[in-house]
Amino acid sequence: MSSVQYSIFSLLRNAVRDNRGWTPAWRKATPAPRYDVVIIGGGGHGLATAYYLARHYGMRNIAVVERGWLGNGNIGRNTTIIRSNYLLPGNLPFYEKSMTLWESLEQDINFNAMVSQRGVLNLIHSDAQRNAYARRGNAMRLHGIDAELLDARAVREKLPFLDFDNARFPILGGLLQARGGTVRHDAVAWGYARAADRLGVDIIENCEVTGLRIEGGKISGVETTRGIIAAGKVGMACAGRSSQVAAMAGLRLPIESHVLQAFVSEGLKPFIDCVVTFGAGHFYVSQSDKGGLVFGGDIDGYNSYAQRGNLPLIEDVCEGAMALMPRIGRVRLLRQWGGIMDMSMDGSPIIDRTPVDGLYLNAGWCYGGFKATPASGLCFAHLIARDEPHPVGTAFRLDRFARGAVIDEKGMGAQPNLH
Repeated sequence: MSSVQYSIFSLLRNAVRDNRGWTPAWRKATPAPRYDVVIIGGGGHGLATAYYLARHYGMRNIAVVERGWLGNGNIGRNTTIIRSNYLLPGNLPFYEKSMTLWESLEQDINFNAMVSQRGVLNLIHSDAQRNAYARRGNAMRLHGIDAELLDARAVREKLPFLDFDNARFPILGGLLQARGGTVRHDAVAWGYARAADRLGVDIIENCEVTGLRIEGGKISGVETTRGIIAAGKVGMACAGRSSQVAAMAGLRLPIESHVLQAFVSEGLKPFIDCVVTFGAGHFYVSQSDKGGLVFGGDIDGYNSYAQRGNLPLIEDVCEGAMALMPRIGRVRLLRQWGGIMDMSMDGSPIIDRTPVDGLYLNAGWCYGGFKATPASGLCFAHLIARDEPHPVGTAFRLDRFARGAVIDEKGMGAQPNLH
């Protein structure tokens, strides 16, 4: 386990020693025969769950098993945005809890995750959209969440490079959450991994789960490419692969897997100082610390487990970018990637026990997975440790679809690709 406490003093001490005193941030653990808890999935949610289980619930005999290398999944394949500007009661307290955890994360895990609360601005392009965002802002403020409705003049002062004069979709204003922003996605994985490792959690990479062992209706362990690992409890936090892993236990989940692409441009001088979302289409953009524009749009619209996208969706995203700020057409695209999205039927996540005793599910994050990382980990840890939902995650029950208690944030209906 890494015993180094990161600080200005450790940086200076290692600088004068030619940086030869650093130790690995986490161990390359080998599987033990048995654990109290095994978490399937070494992404942000799985690592955060293991950390909070050890930190807040006193559990130490924990393993996180990851089929590839740490950070290979969605935690390293997103647009880094954090926010809590939701509308419905089921989502508001949860994502606000996540936001408060983001605000103290770096001190909590002793790692620079590059949390940047630069603000998230959702643009308004019609009178109906202004009314909808006013309602959303009021709902946020009733839950103690910051929200500010801007008129067109205020948006122009903040973002003068947008197309205000000849736009196909005129900009009439925006809803601003100043506490929103971005976080370095890779650093979230590394920081949680290091913090969990320091508390005794085994992080086992290149260890694919190939089967679940169930005896008498209760989980007893997992079968992996590195052998059988016995477990008292098993938590599934494997994002777009959730359906495949759940099928090993004979479960069919109300989710579909889709590809979501993201893009980074060449480095530019700083000109976007917040996250901007296009209200007349699905396009969102921010500028990284290296100067590249980080942006994305819709899912590709067909079921897939491939971590790559297709050209028609690239064209669709670029059309949204050009409609919002035509000058982006002169910018060169540097790279593109795809993440596997586990899209639920109502666009909201699932954190709950399964019909198999001792088997727990964390899935269905749709577009909201990265921003939810800290609260997801905390709520999942609470569920595993106490066998009851965390107070801010009570709405995310698996049986809500049968009960008709769906959390349809967009109001689009029970069809995954619409969310």
